[in-house]
Amino acid sequence: MPNKRNLQLDNALAALRGQARPEALDAMARFGLTGEARLGLAVPTLRALAREFKRDHELALALWDTGIPDAQILASMVAEPAKLTVEQMDHWVAGMRAWDVCDQACTNAFVKSPLAWDAIPRWAAREAEFERRASFALLAVAAVHHKTRPDADFLARLPLIEAAAGDERHFVKKAVNWALRQIGKRSGGLREPALAVAQRLCGVSEKSARWIGADARRELSRDGG
Repeated sequence: MPNKRNLQLDNALAALRGQARPEALDAMARFGLTGEARLGLAVPTLRALAREFKRDHELALALWDTGIPDAQILASMVAEPAKLTVEQMDHWVAGMRAWDVCDQACTNAFVKSPLAWDAIPRWAAREAEFERRASFALLAVAAVHHKTRPDADFLARLPLIEAAAGDERHFVKKAVNWALRQIGKRSGGLREPALAVAQRLCGVSEKSARWIGADARRELSRDGG
């Protein structure tokens, strides 16, 4: 007889497949929303399913291990962030194969974990594309959602941005840029240090760093009036 946990997973997968949109996959792929066995669900549909299944950490772990991008996004929505372990978070980032899975995991689960802040430098040192993206996506999300964290903590993360700015991979440089802009917009006290980083990046040799610097400088200068 199947146990309750397997039934929950089977029910969740059946619900996901029941909402599949194979006709949307080509359009999604043009925006980098790829991954083997993707079902094509929209995020609002996944949120509705998450409300149906509620927080269930064991189900989240099982959904993640299916490798289906839609199931992994749902996993991030039903996970219980306080129950995440370092090993589980590292396992999740190692299994990311698309930028939306990465960003949804950071936004829905990782940023709410007490382990989030220490994960940022650990993943920044990784070579795999989406592991490194997760570092900077998480930093960007933390700049918005970690309301009580002191600005000094974000100031101390700016060297990670400068160190990674030369990574030419599209999904990495976009996340590095996102993190720099969000830190600069977090407070008046962080705007000038972030602008100084952007200015330095504009003068380096790597094309990706110059793009990050110019884009962040433009936005932060505009925001500052």
